[in-house]
Amino acid sequence: MTVTRLSARAALASVADPGSFAELTVPEARSAPDGPLGWSGYDESRARATARTGEQESAVVGTARIDGRETVLISFEFGFLGGSLGRRTGDRLEAAYGHARAHRLPLVSLIATGGSRMQEGMLALTQLQRVARQSVLTRAARLPQIAVLRDPTTGGGWATLGAGADVVLALPGAQVGFAGSRVRPADADPAAYTAEGQYAAGHVDAVVPAAELRTTLGTWLGLLTGGGSHRPEPPAALGAPDGVPAPATGWEAVRRARHPDRPRAGAYLDAYFETRLPLSGDRAGGTDPGMLCGFGFREGRAIGYAAQCGTATRPAGYRTAARLIRLADRLGIPVLTLVDTPGAANDAAAEHAGAGAAIADTFAALAAAAVPVTTLLIGEGGSGGALALAAPGNTWVTPDSYFSVIAPELAAAILKRPADQAPATADQLRLRPQDLVELGVARGIVEHRKDR
Repeated sequence: MTVTRLSARAALASVADPGSFAELTVPEARSAPDGPLGWSGYDESRARATARTGEQESAVVGTARIDGRETVLISFEFGFLGGSLGRRTGDRLEAAYGHARAHRLPLVSLIATGGSRMQEGMLALTQLQRVARQSVLTRAARLPQIAVLRDPTTGGGWATLGAGADVVLALPGAQVGFAGSRVRPADADPAAYTAEGQYAAGHVDAVVPAAELRTTLGTWLGLLTGGGSHRPEPPAALGAPDGVPAPATGWEAVRRARHPDRPRAGAYLDAYFETRLPLSGDRAGGTDPGMLCGFGFREGRAIGYAAQCGTATRPAGYRTAARLIRLADRLGIPVLTLVDTPGAANDAAAEHAGAGAAIADTFAALAAAAVPVTTLLIGEGGSGGALALAAPGNTWVTPDSYFSVIAPELAAAILKRPADQAPATADQLRLRPQDLVELGVARGIVEHRKDR
């Protein structure tokens, strides 16, 4: 794939509202000839880079509006010594982060860098510590950070500004990885060092075509700054219409929840939100297509969501959900969770991937959340793997759902009952929607969506 490399200012112009960019003035510290290491020819290299690009340093920083929303923008100039980070780059990045905090603005980084600047040695490498500190301070200030990975994004730029952002977007075909093309192993899989490869591995939220980047950034900025204290209302049920009697037995409730034609999470999210954008991946090398996470607009207000899709939830799914909940909590955005799983994945791969720790982390994220969280059980509620996403005291259920400490078949097996005793065991477990309400596990059974 041929990748177009834009200059720093062309990249800015591609996302900012026309005429809205205002560059920040950052005082340039005086340096010794050929830099702190006295690297012969360094001053000449910088002069050639300036003549070639028109820039004095590898990053341009300032403010701009994106879809009408005021934002601090950082844009790297790869033509200036490979977009490398030196001390003056660090000065500019620190100024950008500080301006974002001082003016309560989100920060967007348009990254294109080969890493730390060799001609400044360890002093260049320590700029990564400066960037990390600024990112932490900005996170503590509850301001969102979005990274756009251009070509290339490698080394410390990827390991700080890129991977450390709240939302990570990438341009198609961009080279993305900690190791640049000249230092990675000769036999390394080249696909692993691409935007698409990083997305598949759970490190990038979306690969966005350049033509869609401005709109996508505008939507993300609206979502991440559009929080409030409102408690999300549970979605209306989408299953059988009103008038269908509640399940008479526990086994009937189980059969309804397992029906192949029952609406799944995607249908509920589509009906609930006017617009939504996904978060993808657990940032630890995994994704789970059975867990949908992201943010959406409902009646103009932002809500985060984590939704199980009816499959056994894998550790990466739980970690992604915990990531979503913590991000929403930090930004003051309420959360909706949809529970629908026969249980947590329990195969050997799931155990190796840390199923227990991932489930525990999801419980912890939900327990710690200060924002309102609403849960709707839309199908199967299989044991702790389902309960991990259920909001204590604010869980609702649909008429075609069940919640159980364990699946009836497994309960019968543990009790050494014949397999044909599973239906009777389901009754004993009191797992029907109406049982859950009577037991105080659920607040109520939601009604079906009325035609508008």
